[in-house]
Amino acid sequence: MSKSLDSFNCRKTLSSGGKDYVYFDLKEAEKNGLKGISRLPYSMKVLLENLLRNEDGRSVTKADVEAVAQWLDDKGSAGYEIAYRPARVLMQDFTGVPAVVDLAAMRDGIQALGGDAQKINPLVPVDLVIDHSVIVDEFGNPSAFARNVELEYERNGERYRFLKWGQKAFENFRVVPPGTGICHQVNLEYLSQTVWTRDEDGETVAYPDTCVGTDSHTPMVNGLSVLAWGVGGIEAEAAMLGQPISMMLPEVIGFKVTGQLKEGVTATDLVLTVCQMLRKKGVVGKFVEFYGPGLDHLAMADQATIGNMTPEYGATVSFFPIDGESLDYLTATNRTDDRIALVEAYAKAQGMWRETDSEDPVFTDTLELDLGDVVPSLAGPKRPETRIALTDMKSKFHDSIVNEYGKTVESLSEKHQVEGTDYAVGHGNVAIAAITSCTNTSNPSVLIGAGLLARNANKLGLKQKPWVKTSFAPGSQVVAEYMEDAGLQTELDKLGFNLVAFGCTTCIGNSGPLPAPVSKAVNDHDLIMSGVLSGNRNFEGRISPDVQANYLASPPLVVAYALAGTVDIDLQNDPIGTGSDGQDVYLKDIWPSSKEIQDFIQKYVTRALFEKKYAEVFTGDENWQAVDAPEGQTYTWDDASTYVQNPPYFVGMGKTPEQVTNIENARVLALLGDKITTDHISPAGSIKADSPAGHYLMDHGVQPVDFNQYGTRRGNHEVMMRGTFANIRIKNYMLGEDGKTGGYTLYQPSGDEMSIYDAAMKYREEGTPLVVFGGKEYGNGSSRDWAAKGTILLGVKAVIAESYERIHRSNLIGMGVIPFVFKDGMSWADLELKGSEQVSILGLEGLQPRQTAKASITYADGSTREIELLCRIDTLDELDYFKNGGILQYVLRDLADTAEAA
Repeated sequence: MSKSLDSFNCRKTLSSGGKDYVYFDLKEAEKNGLKGISRLPYSMKVLLENLLRNEDGRSVTKADVEAVAQWLDDKGSAGYEIAYRPARVLMQDFTGVPAVVDLAAMRDGIQALGGDAQKINPLVPVDLVIDHSVIVDEFGNPSAFARNVELEYERNGERYRFLKWGQKAFENFRVVPPGTGICHQVNLEYLSQTVWTRDEDGETVAYPDTCVGTDSHTPMVNGLSVLAWGVGGIEAEAAMLGQPISMMLPEVIGFKVTGQLKEGVTATDLVLTVCQMLRKKGVVGKFVEFYGPGLDHLAMADQATIGNMTPEYGATVSFFPIDGESLDYLTATNRTDDRIALVEAYAKAQGMWRETDSEDPVFTDTLELDLGDVVPSLAGPKRPETRIALTDMKSKFHDSIVNEYGKTVESLSEKHQVEGTDYAVGHGNVAIAAITSCTNTSNPSVLIGAGLLARNANKLGLKQKPWVKTSFAPGSQVVAEYMEDAGLQTELDKLGFNLVAFGCTTCIGNSGPLPAPVSKAVNDHDLIMSGVLSGNRNFEGRISPDVQANYLASPPLVVAYALAGTVDIDLQNDPIGTGSDGQDVYLKDIWPSSKEIQDFIQKYVTRALFEKKYAEVFTGDENWQAVDAPEGQTYTWDDASTYVQNPPYFVGMGKTPEQVTNIENARVLALLGDKITTDHISPAGSIKADSPAGHYLMDHGVQPVDFNQYGTRRGNHEVMMRGTFANIRIKNYMLGEDGKTGGYTLYQPSGDEMSIYDAAMKYREEGTPLVVFGGKEYGNGSSRDWAAKGTILLGVKAVIAESYERIHRSNLIGMGVIPFVFKDGMSWADLELKGSEQVSILGLEGLQPRQTAKASITYADGSTREIELLCRIDTLDELDYFKNGGILQYVLRDLADTAEAA
């Protein structure tokens, strides 16, 4: 990091804990020309400091800094572009493996351009947490954890050897081994510092902790005042390699919080309410910042729970300012005393410290919630923002059975015997009840609440229903330890919630197969079974191919629904089961009090636990230590590997980019509806044997039992491009008004039906470019770079939609695909498209950000129509990436040029 030009003379010294730190003083900058900046939202102050510290006259100018002060007048509406440099990068292994594959390929690529392979190294700290690969195969028994770990290493040996090679080969790159916890909770409990420091030229510079992560739930650490958000692996790689992130100064929505939660209401209920409110408000691509006196009654863990679900309502961040609760959490989680003192001193010096009576910042817009209005809730059956009050759950499920799944309410009474058992199942029965990592497992209040509910249920003799697959996958080893110490794990075990893994399980689709007899009953009778999970995602086809109606809920409610065995129940008024004394038991009879939960937290969630469990966080268990990794600065690719392959992005790449040209006579690959998620585009779950990816694996000697899943195959582009648009629930409306699910298209002009992959390969042989049409919020959900990588590898040149979610739009550009939006509220349905048309997009030779382009559509009968499209390449940096064929090609050429000039 070069020294700032310091146009506002604000480079000062701060003393804390007997040590001096260089910092860029916002109060001094205000005196020296940046008038009014003390009134900025706290999150905007972090961006301002970032610009002041990195002002170099090139990527960051004095005018860029002044634009942040100007924000107070236009409140983000002016759309000013800045270059932002995060302090560090976080990865999980699903997105981390392909990122390291790309870095390894870049080392080969820079050598081909005459450069030095060692130029390809992260320039900022990178932590990769292996957490997405474990699957819940075993459950409901004491050996479940050990068996799932054993299977994880059997399936992922190739990937883990590759990551271990990367850990040795790349500088500034650390790997947190499997079995430690999920990336978000490790980030929250250990990696995040709230205020970051860096030694530079004999001085120590202090600045806000900022982070981008290759998981969309990276904003979980916003609760700890870390400005962090999810990006695709493509963008993260560029940040690692020293490229600034191009972004617009955001609109900031102030979310005022008053009052406090009522007895019996959980942090999960709160976050589902917040999610619904903000999705309705419309905050896609915006910052959300929480303020108001209600923050005094929200534990940091509750704030992190809200931060985790940021992508579910489409915001970039959900920021909470530094306050006394932040210091309490840093202390409880065993951060050093010097760091805690620095956080307080820095925040107060910078005007980044919140008190109860702090003046409200200036916001673009605001909304307000009285915490006392929050009620027990779930969300589902397909969307995290579709909140349902617990009191309405039964009636809402009845509505879904009719309107979502085409069944009748009367059919709910039909039951079908499960072969080899003494029980029968029907619509609405709970097939999966999972206390799963991510949103809630960093929050002791809901986990201890679940344990206490289980204890109370056991006392009364309640049992989980035998058709329910139960699991407990905490987000860190600390959680397992305090649950064990408190005697609550034993209580959960009695109800089948045995420890199954430390990792992202059910929420990512790693729920594992249902017991074969239950799965057979589901498929034989087309049953709408349900899942209840404590995660953040319940999109179609994500949780399990056998379970269609999935609901997000607090961990205590997950246990309650396992006891009930069905979502076709009013838990507020109907008995949850029958006790050992033959009496009806109601939810209120087993629900723990808030005081008892807090007493357990005080006693069992201790600083000593965090010190113990994170003492050797990078060492790993005996399984990790036994992984034998290759050596060397470049990777020796194994052509026989079905997990890791050298991607084709840099094959034949010259030192200068090719000219951008018009898209002419493109064919339509798919006509897609609203809210097509990155899960629809690039599924993470199971690979079907009768699919292009399944055929590829079997052709390479892999049997279906060893397919693993798409998420773990992301290091192999051959698997992933075959899996693009292959989600079992994706609908292509080229195949009829109702759409056909499962990744099919009509090859033109013959109209033959085939898989999207097979059609794309035929078009490639002909040299025919492709386009995809979508609806509203195209690409929402996870920050999945393969949703963009697979799109370009299939030959898609442009996506035309009504609107995009932020990360996927950026990723498309980062892989060389142009995102367009219809103008004037138009849709592909208004154009009466059938998919048999040819599309030309003209005026691209002199492409500029957000320019209008003309599209000419030729229908099958020879008639034509011209429409205008808005190009959603929003910034000049994005345009540079696109012109180079993608962000990786841009960085590679830049590094090669730098080396040549030197």
